Amino acid sequence: MKIILALLICLIASSASADDLILIKGGKFNMGSPENEAWRVHDENLHEVEVNDFYLAPFEVSQAEFEKLTGQNPSNFKNPDLPVENISWLDAVDFCNKKSLAENLTPVYKIFPEQNNKVEWDKSANGYRLPTEAEWEYACRAGTQTPFNTQTSISPEEANYYGHYPYEIENNYFRQGKLKTKPGIYRGTTVNVNSFSPNSFGLYNMHGNVGEWVWDWYSQYNTSVKNNPTGSESGTLKIYRGGAWNDFGKNLRSAYRAAMRQDGFSFNIGLRVARNAAAGSGIIASVSAAPNSDTGKILIAYFSWSGTTRGIAGHIQKITGADIFEIEPVKSYSSDYNTVLDQAQKDQRAQVRPELKNRVKNFDEYKIILLGYPNWWASIPMPVASFLENYNFESKTIIPFCSHGGGRFGQSLTAIAKLVPNVALGQALSIHYSGGANLGNEIREWLAKNNLTF
Repeated sequence: MKIILALLICLIASSASADDLILIKGGKFNMGSPENEAWRVHDENLHEVEVNDFYLAPFEVSQAEFEKLTGQNPSNFKNPDLPVENISWLDAVDFCNKKSLAENLTPVYKIFPEQNNKVEWDKSANGYRLPTEAEWEYACRAGTQTPFNTQTSISPEEANYYGHYPYEIENNYFRQGKLKTKPGIYRGTTVNVNSFSPNSFGLYNMHGNVGEWVWDWYSQYNTSVKNNPTGSESGTLKIYRGGAWNDFGKNLRSAYRAAMRQDGFSFNIGLRVARNAAAGSGIIASVSAAPNSDTGKILIAYFSWSGTTRGIAGHIQKITGADIFEIEPVKSYSSDYNTVLDQAQKDQRAQVRPELKNRVKNFDEYKIILLGYPNWWASIPMPVASFLENYNFESKTIIPFCSHGGGRFGQSLTAIAKLVPNVALGQALSIHYSGGANLGNEIREWLAKNNLTF
């Protein structure tokens, strides 16, 4: 039966192509995740969607192609065959236009820098574009309704991610207080765009390697729009999909949604291009509602378990002279490393909000919050979530700093952005637990990137 299904899927995803793109035959599917899917997030409401035929690139855009058309390579991991990363959503739409012009096609997008980088999508244009979120998930699933297009799990031999933490490993990682041997592979870098086996539609690295920008603004799904949804006309965060080289297995799920502001960029976000299979009609606008924040008084707010993040916060205070506040839960976590990791993953999975010991006095006086935390299970510790929900962050800027053991930010920036979607987020800083003699310079460079000099 599985063999027959695979053959049918291959027929659906025709081998016909336009400029080496794959024709994805449209159809109906259930977008989102069922309530019983492990590590499901509240913004993945399951609903039926239909998409038309469209073309999609089999590979993520490589650094060689990006540099050839733009003259730049902003990637953190430099190699022409690796996917381009460290690009913003605006960089991605600009690349699509440059690729269209280079191939004598009509550019899809019109960008208005003077209108806060408003973007218009001409659906009749035949050039390159980003897939919509619905198109991306339809193509990723390739006929499946399981957490991954590899069915119920995905191994580090099938995708590039933080393979020490495959899907659902959190439930069995610790037994009787003893650390088990870490499974899987963690490569700690991107891999060539043609790595691993493609899904049944012929698409490579839909799970892992780099996250991929899509057209839509982040919001709860509008389940009333069933045909070719394109998301809201305005918003503060753009969506990227698929997970990346530094993500845990749970964040590679077909339904998982990550988000960042349209001018934000990271070493784990790239793109994959699409094109119309048939001319559409109409203009769709994308209007940024990103808030303007005032500069002013700074607060360093941090959560620390082992003392590493506390030490970083102390360095930042010495440099800035800013006020400092420690985020502390009423009920402390265990002092045992193995036990606290078990507690942390249970809290995160249940999305608990621990009660905090203290409140910030005169919080309204602060305009910039330097928010520190350790990377716990590829996200923020739940006391940080409590902190974000306990205050009004309107007209403020949050600038994160994160201590980690190898996964850098994980999906912590997305977690922050989803909890306070109408807040400006500055450029974040990640520091390995081991620290280093160059910590002071790293902090000063990070502050300068956020227009803070001392």
